Parts: sequence; structure tokens; C-alpha cells
Amino acid sequence: MTQHATSKITPEIVAEHGLKPDEYQRLLDILGREPLLCELGIFSVMWSEHCSYKSSRVWLKTLPTSGPQVIQGPGENAGVVDLGDGDCVVFKMESHNHPSYIEPFQGAATGVGGIMRDVFTMGARPVANMNALRFGAPDHPKTKRLVSGVVAGIAHYGNCTGVPTIGGETNFDAGYNNNILVNAMCVGLARTDKIFYSAAKGVGLPVVYVGSKTGRDGIHGATMASAEFDDKSDEKRPTVQVGDPFTEKLLIEACLELMATDSIIAIQDMGAAGLTSSTSEMADKGGVGIDLNLDLVPQREIGMTAYEMMLSESQERMLMILKPEREADAKAIFEKWGLDFAIIGMTTDTGRMVITHKGIVEADLPVDKLANSAPMYERPWVEPKKPTTILPEWVPAPNSILTTLRDLMGGPHLSSRRWIWEQYDHMVMGDTVGRPGGDAGVVRVHGTKKGIAVACDVTPRYVLADPEMGTKQAVVETWRNLTAVGADPLAITDNMNFANPERPEIMGQFVASVRGMGEACRALDYPVVSGNVSLYNETNGVGIPPTPAIGGVGLVPDTTKIADIRLKSDGNMLVVIGREQGHLGQSLYQHHATKSFDGAPPPVTLDDEIKAGRLIRALIRAGMVASVHDCSDGGLLVTIAEMALAGNIGAELYLYEGKLPAHAIWFGEDQGRYVVEVTPGKAEEILERARLLELPARIVGRTGGDTLSMKGETSLSLTELRAAHEAWLPGLMGG
Repeated sequence: MTQHATSKITPEIVAEHGLKPDEYQRLLDILGREPLLCELGIFSVMWSEHCSYKSSRVWLKTLPTSGPQVIQGPGENAGVVDLGDGDCVVFKMESHNHPSYIEPFQGAATGVGGIMRDVFTMGARPVANMNALRFGAPDHPKTKRLVSGVVAGIAHYGNCTGVPTIGGETNFDAGYNNNILVNAMCVGLARTDKIFYSAAKGVGLPVVYVGSKTGRDGIHGATMASAEFDDKSDEKRPTVQVGDPFTEKLLIEACLELMATDSIIAIQDMGAAGLTSSTSEMADKGGVGIDLNLDLVPQREIGMTAYEMMLSESQERMLMILKPEREADAKAIFEKWGLDFAIIGMTTDTGRMVITHKGIVEADLPVDKLANSAPMYERPWVEPKKPTTILPEWVPAPNSILTTLRDLMGGPHLSSRRWIWEQYDHMVMGDTVGRPGGDAGVVRVHGTKKGIAVACDVTPRYVLADPEMGTKQAVVETWRNLTAVGADPLAITDNMNFANPERPEIMGQFVASVRGMGEACRALDYPVVSGNVSLYNETNGVGIPPTPAIGGVGLVPDTTKIADIRLKSDGNMLVVIGREQGHLGQSLYQHHATKSFDGAPPPVTLDDEIKAGRLIRALIRAGMVASVHDCSDGGLLVTIAEMALAGNIGAELYLYEGKLPAHAIWFGEDQGRYVVEVTPGKAEEILERARLLELPARIVGRTGGDTLSMKGETSLSLTELRAAHEAWLPGLMGG
């Protein structure tokens, strides 16, 4: 849009900017006049759902966000948690859903780039990436192209910047046919005395632009990400940003070098809404005004208007406030790295953002209103109905348990994701300890024995059935995955992906989801320190399954004492710890047997989770277990099969002698359980330790050979199981 600032603002122009009539009236009341076009654009992006969280803030405020380990909770570019010894971990997860559906390669790539900037703008060196991906049905005509583009985009950006991608998750479900989800997570390391914030404190200080030049890509990206799709969504392709990971690598090194010189007062990534959000948020947090001269902004396209420059979401750009007389030193650093450096304004005592271009004032706005006046809605919502619990005997038994195992592990839900993660460089930087394919990725704190464990999880079918319990399960699943490698869980980041909040049933899903998250985090001392909300994920009125992705981070005190899922030796015992109820509702086996997901998801008992988690961590650190894997999708038998494939060692499985049906025991998705591999001499001690905690535990098998076997079943060779497990995704993608 290139109208001059004096263009008449019509209702059609207001609607194009995503503002409803009552919101535009709110803007008129704030300004006391009609806005200029540039001012309308600025307010429209700052009031977008993506930037203002206007439908979610009232509920997000109920989450636990503090604790003795928390240095910085929500409100900054990323969360910061103490690791001891002067080290801290900086992390966040963020969505790039809409852009990735429209342009999968660039959408996913710039999602990775954006989340990395959120981390290193805090003073941290990025050390690990993760991602949570949701695609449509495998046979949907767009799925293959979207998977290919998204994975290639993630690999391109992460690999080129030299940051390892150490894990993630990928789901296929028809609910995402027209709205895929691409959630990117980044973890960085910093020193506690070298954390940088975004408050622009001080008057008469230079406002400095660094990084790439500004172009017309990404204009109105935040507004696009805050609207639902329709059949014309491909027309929004110009709102997708274009990334350059090589420039990002230079920007990381230049920023970290400048940060070591004590020259920076404040620094902010130019992410969603670009110059608009970075300037207004920095000024507001610092209690100052800002004068900007857009003639000084580095531009890569001719004839750019003030409107375009303020709303551009061109990538690899940062804004900073420098201490007096440090400009020359800072400029030398950025020019050494081949990056643009420009002083584009000054901080003032006016409390206003004044933007000029070619001698014309294009915007003159009150900073506090720009940053804080977005409406906060308490949207109508309805409590989700609680589903019925499915009894084990209601789900038919299979003809063969081991044949069913092979079919499940060779299908879209449980098949190997190797085709995806082998495209990612997970060993670059040389500190990766736990690779993709296990419960959690682990990277070493460079030069120490300490490690950071990272996991991301959610089971959307559970959340769709019961948003409160399903979200509670997502939180404890990350907690278990961190525990299973021997880490102390510290904190989470979240990515709340939901459909249209203006529909009461969708808003009800969100409210219940936040409630479940809060309950689990409080019980586990596992606070929420950062996050992202992505709403309006629907097309033509059809929304996605509610998908509150959870990213968990934990501390490994000694990386020489971590566990993984690989079976290690013949003749060891397999022990399952945790309650067995044979819960088949919403299970993958139920879908295999009945072609539907019905009933309530498996319940979570937080007291049991805490007891089992403490026991598992103690066993790992005492060196009493050879391998550990938590039970999740597919149940107990899938857990054992994954351990067997990872270690290339088979197992003889013992018959269950209780009252529950065998298929419910082997495929039930009961929560709070772990399978551990132990030497025969340690098995009884571990059973006794579990009994003392009032946790059920039993021996379920013995390792050895090259098959999985159980009485009354034809043995399943690991060769056959591996062939099925590894073939599905390459088959979908054509090799």
C-alpha cells in the first residue's frame, strides 16, 4: 500500500488493516483525530492478535511464572533460568504457522531465524534448536509438498547458522490439512551477569539499526498471522518474509562481540511488526520517546514509503540503544562483520514516537498508548464437555499383539522420523550429547560437565477430547522426557495454537488448556517463563485441533551420568514403574482397532508423576539403570520396541497375570510410567524402592536375541520391525 500520509482513511482501509469498527473508534478516541495512513498501519500491527495477545492476556496472567530458578519470566524476548555457577539458559518457542502454509520453505526458515534472534538478543549464544511440526493427512494433496518445504527450510537455516537441531516432533492429522503448525524453539547459553534487556533508558541516546537492509517482504505479516484463512490464502504470499541464514550468523557474532564491550543499554530483535514493535516496546519499557528519521534506514529497494519501512518484517535486523560516545566502536564491529550500521534516531523526553521521512512527519504517537492500549478481551467461552472414560473391554482385542505392534510402528503416528532429523545437523558445535530419536536432546554447557536437556511435546488428540487434562499431560510429558535422561526439569515455554477465539467453544478450549497447564506447572515447580499464542488457525471456518505445544528445559548435573533409550546387554531385566490401568481411550491402538479416537484421554496423577520422576533421576545418577524410556504414544509394548530397535537387542516379554485384558496392558497409554533396563541383581532392589514410594512396579521381560517374543505369539524379528518402522516416511516422501 503506497498511499501518501494524507490519504483519506475509509472504512474499507480500516477493514484491510484488520481493525473492527469499535477498535477504530478506540484509536480515534486515543488520538483525538483521524490517524495518518502510517499511524493506522502502526496501530493495526500493534493491536493485532499476534503482537497484543488481546484475546489471551487475561488468561495467561493466571500461569505460574516465577521460582528461585527464574531470572526472567514472560515479558522479554525470551525466558531466562539459572543453571548455577554463573551460567543461565535462555529459551523460547514461537510459531510460524500461517507463513509456513503459504510458503513452506521460507516460512519455516524465517521461523527458525526469528526464534534464534529472540535468544541472542538477550546476550545468549544459541546452542540448540528444536521444532514441533503438525501436517495434514498423509494422503492430502498438499501434505508431501508442505513436509518437504518445511523440513528443508528448517534444515537450511539451522545448518547454515551452525546451531544444532537436537530433536522435535512431527504429527500427521487431517485436522491440519489447511492449517499446518510450525513451532520453532531455540535454547541459548549466557552468563548471569551478561543478560541484555530491551528497556531504552535514558534521553539523547542514539537509536541504532544493525543487520540486513529493509525491503518490502513481510509487510503486514503480523496482521496476516492474526487472521483466519480462506480459499485465497495463497494471495498472502508477499506477507511471508525471506531469510538469509548466513547474514544471521554474522549478526550473532557481531552482537555477541559488541555485548562483550559494555556498550549496549538496550537491544531488541525486529521481529513481528519490525521497526514498529521494536521501537515502541523499547521506548515504553524505558519510559522515553523516540524520534526516527526513516531517510537513514538502510533500504534494499527504491522508493520505499514510511508505511512500508515501519511495517516491513525483513529478516536479520536488530535495534539497539547505545551508551553515549560508543557509536564509533560499535560501527567498527558491525562493519567488520559486513553488516549495515545506521543511527536512525534518538531517545527523547517527550514520551512520543515521532517518525519523519523526506522532511514530512508521517507519525506522531504517544508511546504508552501505542504499546499498552490494545484492547484486552474477555471473550465469551463455554466449558468443554468432559468425555466418557472408555473401559478396556470396550475396545476389541487383536488377533496378534506382535503383528499389531508392527502395524502401529509402521504407520504414520509411530514410524521413524529419521528422514526428517537426518536433514538437520545435530552435532555441529561439538557439544551435543543426546541426539534426536530419544526422550530429550542434551547439549553440554561448553567446557563443563553440566548439560541442558530439551524436550517438546503435546498430544493434540488428548487436548481435543479434554483440553484441561490433555494440556496437563503435555506438560508432564516434557517433564518425564527430561527426567528420563537424568535432568532436573527447570521451566517451560509454550506455544498455544488454537482456532478462532471469537467462537465460544474455541475460547473454552483455550481457557481449559491454560487451567491444566497452570495446575501441572504449579505441582511440578515447573514455571512458564516464555511463550507464544497463535490463534485463528482455521480455514473457511474449520479449525485445527487445539495444540498447546510445550517446550521443557532441564539441567543435567553431570553429562557422564545420563540415560538413553538403547537396550545395552543381553540378559538384563525390563522393569515398568508406574500404575497400569489399561487406558485405551484416545489411544493409537483404539484408532487401529476401531478407526476412531473416542472417550477421555488417560488421566494424569501429579503426585505419582513427582514420585516416579524423583525415583528415576536417583536411579540414573546412582548408575543402577542401563537404559530408560518413558511410556507414551502406543503404550508399554511400543516403549519396549523402541528401546529394542535403538539398541538392536531383542527381548522376551512376560505374560501379564492381572485382571486387565492383555491388549490393554500392552497398548494402554497410562501416564506416569517408565521402562528401565537393569541387571538381574538390581531388579528386586528397584522393585522395593518403588514399593516404598507406593508406586506399582513389575518385571515385564528379559533382554536378548534379535526378536521380540511372548508366549502364544509368533516372534517378531527386529529386522522385520525395523523395516516397517523405517519405511513409512521415506515411502510417503518418495525415497
